[in-house]
Amino acid sequence: MSEETTQANGDMEITEETVREALRGVVDPELHLDIVTLGLLRSVDLESDPVHVKMLLTTPFCPYGPWLVQQVKETAEFAAKREAKVEVVPEQWTPEMMEDPTLLGFF
Repeated sequence: MSEETTQANGDMEITEETVREALRGVVDPELHLDIVTLGLLRSVDLESDPVHVKMLLTTPFCPYGPWLVQQVKETAEFAAKREAKVEVVPEQWTPEMMEDPTLLGFF
């Protein structure tokens, strides 16, 4: 088994990319962009048990932080077909972390 893939129910391959794509459904309610586009998703580790997701928040005191973490956990569990743990890392977010920083209109 590679570090990025795992089998679920013997027929569907689950990869880091499939989990990442599912997490595009988690949208920051203030910025109206998903966590992957925003660059908040730092890693997905399918080799750990439970699945270990590392993310950060746009600000340390994000009022939607607990809600976002719960949405990431539920979405990752659904996509990976098993339990997930979400760790919020202390890294400071900047718009440059985004896939396309121009989406926020800062640049």
